[in-house]
Amino acid sequence: MNSFRVWRPLLLVVSAALLLVPQTAAAQSPAALAAAQPPRAAAATPDRPSYDVTLRADADGTQWTGRQTVSFRNAARKPLRFVDVRLWGNGTDGCGAPGRPSPVRVGRVAGGTPHPLTVGCTALRIDLARPLPYGARASVSFDVALAVPDRIHRFGRDGAYRFLGNALPLLSVQDAQGRHLDPDVGFGESFYTLAGDFRVVLDHPSALKVPATGTTTRRAGAAGRTLSTSVARGVRDFAWAAGPFRTKSVTSPGGVRLNAYWTDTTPASGIEIDLADATRATDEFGRRFGRYPYGEIDLVMSDHLDDFGSMEFPGLVLLSTEPEGSAAVHEIAHQWWYGIVGNDEYTSPWLDESFAQYANQLYYGEDTRTCWQDLGEWPSATAALTRSMGYFADGRRGEFVQVLYRRGSCALHDLERTLGTPAMEAMLRRYARDHWQGVSTTEDFKRAAQAATTKDLGPFWEEHRIH
Repeated sequence: MNSFRVWRPLLLVVSAALLLVPQTAAAQSPAALAAAQPPRAAAATPDRPSYDVTLRADADGTQWTGRQTVSFRNAARKPLRFVDVRLWGNGTDGCGAPGRPSPVRVGRVAGGTPHPLTVGCTALRIDLARPLPYGARASVSFDVALAVPDRIHRFGRDGAYRFLGNALPLLSVQDAQGRHLDPDVGFGESFYTLAGDFRVVLDHPSALKVPATGTTTRRAGAAGRTLSTSVARGVRDFAWAAGPFRTKSVTSPGGVRLNAYWTDTTPASGIEIDLADATRATDEFGRRFGRYPYGEIDLVMSDHLDDFGSMEFPGLVLLSTEPEGSAAVHEIAHQWWYGIVGNDEYTSPWLDESFAQYANQLYYGEDTRTCWQDLGEWPSATAALTRSMGYFADGRRGEFVQVLYRRGSCALHDLERTLGTPAMEAMLRRYARDHWQGVSTTEDFKRAAQAATTKDLGPFWEEHRIH
């Protein structure tokens, strides 16, 4: 995400987090390797989610109502007795007020018993009808009502245009740390979801164009209406937009289709710059980190997103586009760093923001040889690359950009100089492959980096505050 203004010439740098292992894997005995491994954590559950959603829009795409079913598997050894569903679209408005309900509401729950909403009306616990054994599947379903808030936001409005990012209810995660019920801190991202499959049918007025995550097919519905069916596999979220967008599509030399959608006030020069940069970046990052697996990306552009910034979702990015372009490359990089290689964005935000910024600087060929030294002192004694969003939200929002974007990307460039460019490139490809459509942690990355060198990286982690 880019919650501040980041322009093409000055996008920030990335960091590295790695575990101290004194020798390379090749030099260690099986016993030493086993000893170096951390205890096996409880599996994240419920996993392999499959979402089936049908929603109908009103005349201008402000109100969407329908039903959602999500099936899932219990990946934990102990029986799964409940699931948590996150209603992230309520993060800004919370539980609403008299006459002004929350923008995301659910009802008529089947497959379990719902509890009252918690965490500012962003968390719904549903007790399952019966305990779910290890490896078994179950499902819950519920009615969904979405009211797009009247604000410029990833879940908001821009004149005749509607953005529905973080609007769809998603399964939360239970793992060795317990239930992940972190709050929406109001900037950056607080999200942690497992990759799954989506089939979303949107019934909308034909006058509205509806970009969405996944591959979309359209057919005629009732008079004056269209049924857009989007299918996405192996993604962590689903987003869409609706409005009288203007459109253009191109296919990259690597075979990825990029669909541009823009509002009627978005500057033409910015549209062309963003589309060209996004096209080249998709292929370049595919070569660096692994081929983009989803076939297409929708770029949704507006010149009125400046206060909010830009935002990434799987297969769809919102771009605050001015005549000189936007942070398109940074947001495209997030397709890999958070989208394909997932992480707990509340606990370890550097694993997506710092890595996306590092990739952005590689794309633009920025001179980062002295970037770490140029940064000078840390903003505080407690600042570190591996701080959580809770840390930054606790009166330290000013450190968010300095630490995660600037120091994080510079740390990754420093790591590249430490390992050597060929070793860094090979390590990142292996790291992405090993966590493809899965979840990574700081310790996972530290192990991957240490395995790429005979040098002891312990002092590196200390200097760069990667704990």
